[in-house]
This record gives sequence, C-alpha cells and structure tokens, in this order.
Amino acid sequence: MKLETDLSKIKHLARVRTDENLDFRAYLKELPFSSRKIDKVVQETRIEISAGIDCTHCANCCREMQPVLMPADIRRLARKTRLPLKAFTTRYLKNAPTGHSGMVFKRRPCPFLLDNRCSVYEARPRDCKSYPHLHRRDFVQRTLQAIGNYACCPIVFNTYESLKTRLARRIRPQRS
Repeated sequence: MKLETDLSKIKHLARVRTDENLDFRAYLKELPFSSRKIDKVVQETRIEISAGIDCTHCANCCREMQPVLMPADIRRLARKTRLPLKAFTTRYLKNAPTGHSGMVFKRRPCPFLLDNRCSVYEARPRDCKSYPHLHRRDFVQRTLQAIGNYACCPIVFNTYESLKTRLARRIRPQRS
C-alpha cells in the first residue's frame, strides 16, 4: 500500500471525503463485532502505517494542533525550560477553549518545535505523547476525533483509509 504523506493532498481529500468518512463512522457503529475486535484491527493497521511514516519529516501536528496542557504538564515544561511556573504560564499559555479544562499554547506552531523536532521531547505534554490517539481503546466511540485528525496527520489519514478497505463494504465512495 502506498502511503499518502503530501499534506496538501491529505487536506484536499479530507474535504472531499467528509461524507464518506462519516458514512464509514456510522458503518463501524453497526458492525456486529466487539469493540475489542475492531480495536485489534485498528492497532494492527496503525502499527503497519506508523512504520512507514517518519513524524519528524512532517511535524504537522506541532504546527496545527493545540494540545491541552494539564497542571502536571505545565510544571514539567516549566522545569524543563528553567522558568518559574508563573513566568512560563504568562509567556506561553492561555486558557483552553470553552469546554476544556487546562491550558493551551498561545500560538501555533508549538513554541518548542525546532527543525521539525520537539525541543522539550522528554517533558512534552501528555496530549502530545498520546497523539494521534489511535492506540487508545474504543476506537468506534472516538471516530469523530480520528476524523478531526484525518486532515492533519498522515498516520491518521492512512490508517483511516486502510480501515475503510479492511472493514467496509457499504460506504458511499467519494474518491476525487
């Protein structure tokens, strides 16, 4: 399987395939398989796809996403940057959008992205460690999150596309 890594093409296909992706989400919810069985297919697919993509060649998540930082993340980053907690917070953070607890970086790309690499990698936020969140359980219940990340992350894009091939037979194709 050829992996798509061209971000402009991925963004275009995300727009074009919106209905198809939502149809696939509905289809997954109707499958007579256990959540555990679907999660197993997702994990096998994610591992296969991840092996073929080098995140340091992309780093698009660090440019576009806004990870939610919890207090432990903020303390760890402040220590790593050798800034007092208040100074770190004032310099880099703002409150997360309504509906989210925690804080987010004031600007994008991430202020710690240098040459497509995280300059605070050992201290990176939990949300960053977990991204793109495909390894988590109950994929079917989190498909809107995957669809949201589909346009940003080549791993999510290719995993979701591969899952359509592996699991779906009745979705409305929109392949342009």
